[in-house]
Amino acid sequence: MANNSTWENITGNGTEPELEPDMKFNEGHVIAIVTYSILMVISAIGNSTVLILIRRRKGNTRSRINTMLMHLAIADLLVTFIMMPTEIGWAATVTWNAGDAMCRIMAFFRMFGLYLSSFVLVCISVDRYYAVLKPLHLMDVDRRGKVMLTIAWAGSTICSLPQMVVFHVDNHPVFTWYEQCITYNTFPSYTHELTYSLFGMITMYALPLIVIIFSYASIIIEIYKRSRESFTDKMRRSSLGFLGRAKIRTLKMTIIIVLVFFVCWTPYYVMSLWYWIDRPSAEKVDLRIQKCLFLFACTNSCMNPIVYGVFNIRSRKRDATTSQRVASSTSRGVLGQGTTEVMCRVSWRGNAKGSQRQQLKPNALAREAFELFSSRYNRKEKRQNESQMTTVTVEQVNSESDRHCFTDTSKLRTTIF
Repeated sequence: MANNSTWENITGNGTEPELEPDMKFNEGHVIAIVTYSILMVISAIGNSTVLILIRRRKGNTRSRINTMLMHLAIADLLVTFIMMPTEIGWAATVTWNAGDAMCRIMAFFRMFGLYLSSFVLVCISVDRYYAVLKPLHLMDVDRRGKVMLTIAWAGSTICSLPQMVVFHVDNHPVFTWYEQCITYNTFPSYTHELTYSLFGMITMYALPLIVIIFSYASIIIEIYKRSRESFTDKMRRSSLGFLGRAKIRTLKMTIIIVLVFFVCWTPYYVMSLWYWIDRPSAEKVDLRIQKCLFLFACTNSCMNPIVYGVFNIRSRKRDATTSQRVASSTSRGVLGQGTTEVMCRVSWRGNAKGSQRQQLKPNALAREAFELFSSRYNRKEKRQNESQMTTVTVEQVNSESDRHCFTDTSKLRTTIF
């Protein structure tokens, strides 16, 4: 697309000015069309699959984190089906041929999906912060998630509205037939333009990144503290035992999603910051590199469903392996009839009726029941062996009083159990 600097720097030979190379269809536009098309297909398939998988879950089994991931998929789909097709069409025509109204609407939705994706990531980070550091604050936990998502949607709308004001269709000062959707001549001074650009960078990138870093840094510090405590406390089995396997998996997945966001968007905003601080030197960078940085940032919409899919496939395989091990253990009679009945009943209830938060508790209860009954079974077997050794010793005595002693020992064993 022709930007403001290109709009200003029209060169000419004598009395016949010529269009800048980027204001004409060239190989850069071809690369943009092909790249956006590939990203659009990948993002559409991936995010649609994530959305369908989450929507297929019954209402009671859909957790807060899955609801937020669903909103993240919706945000990525807005980028996929609104921003990317617009960029493809714009690269094909080079000029803007859709009128002033569509220019302003496009500018709004072009940023709305990006804002929403960033704000939903903040919601996910804050939710993980409360889930790990404040697990007992369960009052109105679902309402808190809904409030955060509502703020994310409202904030995205508010932050995107200025786009409809600053963008407009303007004719080229020399080539009057050449129309473009730009911000040229909107700001009264460069200071106003810089202020608006910094506002967009802070709200979409810097502020969300600060909140995300604080949330996950607090979680990591808490895990580190627990690991130090578990090192001195031999009774603890794991430094992450207070989290639970499902919560650990969710935490890892959300951290990777945030890292993908950071990796995709940081180069683009570093280049933008350079442009705002020292425009003359930044303009010397090849324009194709600048466009590639924005294309790389848009790959964030494709990476989120890939991360989600990888973690869910691995978790399904792990759960299947665990189920086979539990079934094998119970079939060998390790637990006993009572414990097997408890584990089967709890697992069925958690998978069929309970929410994901409710599923975690029955599974933990089942593991505790497994360990409790196993330890009791082992202690009972050990005591029976000791009693049998006592019985054998007593039977070696060949007197009448020895038989009374055997009877008393049997009564003692009966009393204990």
